[in-house]
Amino acid sequence: MLRIGLVSDTHGLLRQEVLDFLRGSDHILHGGDICGPQVLESLRELAPVTAVRGNNDHGPWAETLAPAETVRFEEVDVHMVHDLQELALPPAARVVVTGHSHKPRVEERAGILYVNPGSAGPRRFSLPISAGELRIEGARVTARLVQF
Repeated sequence: MLRIGLVSDTHGLLRQEVLDFLRGSDHILHGGDICGPQVLESLRELAPVTAVRGNNDHGPWAETLAPAETVRFEEVDVHMVHDLQELALPPAARVVVTGHSHKPRVEERAGILYVNPGSAGPRRFSLPISAGELRIEGARVTARLVQF
């Protein structure tokens, strides 16, 4: 079984408790608004990382990030885009990972699992600090969110 760590909207802040939660991941997905290469460097010390560019990711370091990515884990295609409003869903996608709203959410619609791990960065309004994980085995996938 694969454990895929999910994080988004770090806005330049990578909390120790989030790093501790992501430790042991086979791969980490970052849903954008990273706001600095040091966040990705820290995550890469834990596991391979795939990240998408968010609306606050600017500068030469961010130009290497695509606005959307699809990654295959075992038999599950996971599509990533920062803002759900910009989603162009690939036909094989089973999971969509987003960010942007800072609102943690897991919802299944029409056979597709939509996961927003929420914000792991600076607190915004009364929204929680959170991250998540996917557990993938073959074609089976489950999602879990954790608040810190």
